[in-house]
Amino acid sequence: MEISRLRRPALGVTLVGLVLAIVGAVLNLEQFWRSYLLAYVFWWHIALGCLGLVMLHHLVGGRWSAMVRRLLETGAMTLPLLALLFVPLLAGLTTLYPWTIPDVVAHSELLQNKTPYLNLPFFLARTALYFVVWITLAYLLNRWSLEQDQTADPRLATRMRRLSAAGMILYMVTATFAAYDWLMSLEPEWFSSIYGLIIIAGQGLAALALAIVGLRLISANVQTNTEHAGWTQSFNDLGNFLLGFVMIWAYLSFSQFLIIWSANIPEEAVWYYHRSQGGWLEVGMILVASHFVLPFFLLLSRRVKRRAQWLTVLAALILLTRWIDLYWLTMPAFYPQGVHLHWLDIALLLGMGGGWFAFYLFQWQGKAPLPQHDPHLGEQHDRHDELAPA
Repeated sequence: MEISRLRRPALGVTLVGLVLAIVGAVLNLEQFWRSYLLAYVFWWHIALGCLGLVMLHHLVGGRWSAMVRRLLETGAMTLPLLALLFVPLLAGLTTLYPWTIPDVVAHSELLQNKTPYLNLPFFLARTALYFVVWITLAYLLNRWSLEQDQTADPRLATRMRRLSAAGMILYMVTATFAAYDWLMSLEPEWFSSIYGLIIIAGQGLAALALAIVGLRLISANVQTNTEHAGWTQSFNDLGNFLLGFVMIWAYLSFSQFLIIWSANIPEEAVWYYHRSQGGWLEVGMILVASHFVLPFFLLLSRRVKRRAQWLTVLAALILLTRWIDLYWLTMPAFYPQGVHLHWLDIALLLGMGGGWFAFYLFQWQGKAPLPQHDPHLGEQHDRHDELAPA
């Protein structure tokens, strides 16, 4: 199936999700905002991960990224939609974030000390700055990429590399502070300096998993017998990179746990205490198994990485596990006594995802599936010819 044919079903899912969201908001507005935030950060962190991987490609290049560059560029171009989808959240800030409630702040010395940072005007100004930076980077890289398709101007590759060098620094800083603002401040008395890096690693992992699924759809439409070995090598490279992100996420997550638990500072340890009660520990064990142990051992196998169908299934599993991870990070702030899965969590995830994917396909329309004059893609094509049977 061509990717463009999925646009109508995506719009259908969006419509159903919108109706369910309205019903849910009427029945339980507080739960609606919690589910909306969870759905939002899931699709946001995929889009932002796409931007980060695009810039990484322009900085280091290689066969692993050339084949999925156009998929990642398109994912990054959904950031304007996510800026628009953030606006409704403004009505739910006092429901989601304790630091927006004066009575709560008045009874917490820690929150009073954090008021110069955690205040609504500064929060909104930072959010606006984040989106300005992200959308500007995505727009320029996408525009120059399409111009490269048409002109084959080698200077454009240099221009994109230079922008990515500065953009990667801006991305790391803004993504870290956005993670602090939108996720960590759900429990504002808690703090971890590693938290932002964990979210960034998750963004890269989710974006790469989505790109593998997209590349599988592309390869099913354009693959020929003589290109088979080249596509196989591409999936193998992406599998290796996926393994790297799995290990980075696991290393950072365990480092945060080890440091906080061993220090045993009440303001920090309580965050893990909430996630070890009432079923949350079991959710954490599921994360350990499906986010690290299973993909780690499967991706050690060359056979798994070189079979597109198997790697695609594993990538889809990782995408699902990314949502579980974000659920584990956010929902204990509202339900520390035990796991609470509401139907709105699923309805808003699918409804917002349908709209996100429809906008993705709108951005994809009219583009060549693969960048036409990427020098690294040219190297890969040469490698494909070497691998092709005589």
